[in-house]
Amino acid sequence: MRGTLRIYLGAAPGVGKTYAMLGEARRRRERGTDLVVGYVDCHGRPRTVEMLDDLEVVPSKTMTYRGTTFTEMDTDAVIARAPRVALVDELAHTNIPGSQHEKRWQDIEDLLDAGIDVISTVNIQHLESLNDVVEQITGIPQRETVPDEVVRRADQVELVDMTPEALRRRMAHGNVYPPETVGAALGNYFRVGNLTALRELAMLWLADKVDDQLDRYRADHHITGTWEARERVVVGLTGGPEGETLIRRAARIADRSKGADLFAVHITPSDGLAGASPAHLARQRALVESLGGTFHHVVGDNVPGALLEFARGINATQLVMGASRRGRLAQIFSRGVGVEVTALSGSIDVHMVTHEATKQGRAARLSALTRRRRAVGFVIAVAGMPLLSIALANLRGQLSLPSDILIFLIGVVGVALAGGLWPALVAALLGSALLNYYFTPPLYTFTIAEAQNVLALLVYVLIAIAVSTVVDLAARRTREAAQASANAAVLANLSGSVLRGEKALPVILERLRETYGLDSVTLLERPPDTPLTPGRQQEPERWRVADTVGGEPCTSPDEGDMAVAVDDDLSLVLCGRTLPAADRQVLEAFAAQAAVALRQQRLEDEAEQVRPLAEADRMRTALLGAVSHDLRTPLAGATAAVESLRSHEVAWSDQDRGELLDVAATSLQRLDRLVTNLLDMSRLQAGALGIATESTALDEVVPLALDAVGPGADSVQFQIPDDVPDVLADPALLERVLVNLIANALRHTPPGRSVLVAASAHGTMVEVRVVDRGPGIPQGERDLVFQPFQRLGDTANGSGVGLGLALALSLGLTEAMGGTLVPDETPGGGVTMILTLPAAETTIAAADLEDPA
Repeated sequence: MRGTLRIYLGAAPGVGKTYAMLGEARRRRERGTDLVVGYVDCHGRPRTVEMLDDLEVVPSKTMTYRGTTFTEMDTDAVIARAPRVALVDELAHTNIPGSQHEKRWQDIEDLLDAGIDVISTVNIQHLESLNDVVEQITGIPQRETVPDEVVRRADQVELVDMTPEALRRRMAHGNVYPPETVGAALGNYFRVGNLTALRELAMLWLADKVDDQLDRYRADHHITGTWEARERVVVGLTGGPEGETLIRRAARIADRSKGADLFAVHITPSDGLAGASPAHLARQRALVESLGGTFHHVVGDNVPGALLEFARGINATQLVMGASRRGRLAQIFSRGVGVEVTALSGSIDVHMVTHEATKQGRAARLSALTRRRRAVGFVIAVAGMPLLSIALANLRGQLSLPSDILIFLIGVVGVALAGGLWPALVAALLGSALLNYYFTPPLYTFTIAEAQNVLALLVYVLIAIAVSTVVDLAARRTREAAQASANAAVLANLSGSVLRGEKALPVILERLRETYGLDSVTLLERPPDTPLTPGRQQEPERWRVADTVGGEPCTSPDEGDMAVAVDDDLSLVLCGRTLPAADRQVLEAFAAQAAVALRQQRLEDEAEQVRPLAEADRMRTALLGAVSHDLRTPLAGATAAVESLRSHEVAWSDQDRGELLDVAATSLQRLDRLVTNLLDMSRLQAGALGIATESTALDEVVPLALDAVGPGADSVQFQIPDDVPDVLADPALLERVLVNLIANALRHTPPGRSVLVAASAHGTMVEVRVVDRGPGIPQGERDLVFQPFQRLGDTANGSGVGLGLALALSLGLTEAMGGTLVPDETPGGGVTMILTLPAAETTIAAADLEDPA
């Protein structure tokens, strides 16, 4: 049998989680429970240490990592002891490398699997889902985290709460941290605002945990009624224009109850033939999410049942719906969704909200047949039925009354196929009258002598009406399915174009123009400072073209053949022809997507404009970081050497004095090189670094670079054959590049090994290779060596494989001179920096060919 897990959850360190856990342990021990302490960290707090008295502690195991000894819980020893309950502190703790598991919560899983009940502790900042939120609040990243699911699976989670003021008092009294660290902690992590936000996070997370437990309990006990433990407001949306009114009303209802949840739901028929406007639904989704709610799609043929099932599933307390747009005649045959939901809602309060669309009636359904076909159907019904009567009258002696009725029925079906329901009904009634007059005894009267003939005519009328209805419905569904299939194909083509990486807004407009054969499609927007003056919204000067495809763009919605309003500030205008109402849903979907694409394009443009500023700001920040960090070492070395030489308390020998002077000189050279690199990097980034390329001999520049390197240059070997041509470069900048590359190679080459500088010609290019014998660079990290102010493998003391600013500047200078700089692996270990520049002779010859004069 698996053990149970109880967790004490705290908003911050020091609220008393471990103390509360030990208090529970002492109470259980007094009740006779077999209990041990698997691992508890008292953090040096005397009162917590006192709580451990008389509790059995399983000895921890010691582990050595990088020369330091650590203690970890001995999971195997706890399992071997087999207590009823084990205390294990710090659920999110990361074990020392080499342990059986990486995380302590995994050790706890082993204890639970062994049938041991576990009591543990965790802080809210260690939950994985809240890690980034806590970092944003406190500014401190949390490296030790535990998956939320681990805590959610716990059988009990108890919040250990303390007000921020009380926690800060505890800290000030020295009950949490040592006195020397209290001041810094109170001024940083443990500020009142931080603690208040963390406390709210803990309470909200625990409230969600309680909601989950309540839902499981209701499901396990088959409870379908609403428990009003928390206000949850559901707003039902049809996709009509009234949706925004309903959402705002529902939001106001939710705001009256602190902590109430807002849900919006749209019921979609399972056949996919929905009449909802995609544009309206897109705007309503955005509105719901901006108000802090969530938007949901539910598939169901029974709209009232699906809506109530969703509401009961989330334990909703209130339901907001729009007043019915059905006419009185329609309400006679069907009560409507609102009435059905109200009748079946039970304990859920239903709010019926009136809106402007109430009296406008429902949107016109897709017509199954065109007006022309309906007109043809009426003509066939009015003219065809009498002609059919004349034809059958000539066959009076050969056909019986049932045969005549069946033939008339075939005629009604033909009329239904040609013109739809209403012509078929006219044909059925007219056929009934003709059958009665011409074929039912007594003839040529509207009286019927035999009761069975009355029944036959009545059945004929009913069958004719039923068949006409079925035929019309089938035609309607066929048309709707074809329209839906065409719409899906259009939208799939649109989405495929966007997913292939094409620019979104022009693609959307061009696809719309191509699909419907339009002359032009224009997306108009209203400038932000344009007032919404009644009666003047359509004037051209109040609109501007956001984007257009095709011919001459429209400058106002009135200029086009058709306009689809996205919102008050955007309108999609079509020129070329007027599209049928059946295509309006797709047009609204195009319009909604065009609006999203426009906003995304504007955001990308703004981001592109801000990127240089952000890059400049990053560079300034990096420069300040470099000045405060990288300049410290050479400056400290030079200062210490000079101060030592100025001291009168020590009699320095000539050798010591010379060494101190060498230290000062080396540090100042390094400082000068670093400051020069910083200035050149800032000028290069700003585009203000002047470059004058000319024919430059490598055998002249390399010695100058070696002289500038200073100490260590004696271990540099260079091989520059006489047949290597001059390069086209700026001599001063080329020297700077070589100094940086050679200095970096010397820094990482072990003592006793030399650095090689070799040059060779390859066609029209000259390669200069700087070869070191250092630790090398992993293949996947070679691109990182050119990032300024970064070192690969950085450690606390600044050592590592690092390259950083020098190579970043070298790369920039090389590319500015028309060359390339790439790292490569040195055979036998190390890095080879390959500097490639154009040969001067080839460049001059090419120039002569272009201008013989």
